[in-house]
Amino acid sequence: MNRPHTRPFPERLDSAFQSATFQALTIGVPFCAFKLLFGALALRTGLIIFGYLILFWAGADLAMNLTRIIYDLSGRASPIEYCTLAQAGRIFSRPKLFLAMDTGISFGIICLVLWSGWIKLLSLSEAYLWYAATTLNLMGIAVVNVWLEYRRRS
Repeated sequence: MNRPHTRPFPERLDSAFQSATFQALTIGVPFCAFKLLFGALALRTGLIIFGYLILFWAGADLAMNLTRIIYDLSGRASPIEYCTLAQAGRIFSRPKLFLAMDTGISFGIICLVLWSGWIKLLSLSEAYLWYAATTLNLMGIAVVNVWLEYRRRS
């Protein structure tokens, strides 16, 4: 049954894919997991100060993503960005540029952990966290790309 004030399904799905909740769950939180694991690996390999800095950064970004989700689900605009770099980008009125830089750094962390062989140092539970973060991130991108191509035809 279609209610008079309900948007059509395609528009609701478009809105869901663009929501802060979807973006935080498929991009922000997985990137935080990669950063947290990178920080743990840095500690494990003796890079103590660096490791703690990465863990602090990842924790702050995770708190920011969870805050964005809470604001989005409550229907309110968030007063903060998804991550610390994007928040810093507000100083220059360029939060999206700084968010893109954070994305590049996160991809760099992923590549470094894979190509350095540090991935083998993860415990079983850490490896499953890595797999879950990878799955959320890649499947989120795939679903959105399929939807965008479907909508392009309509």
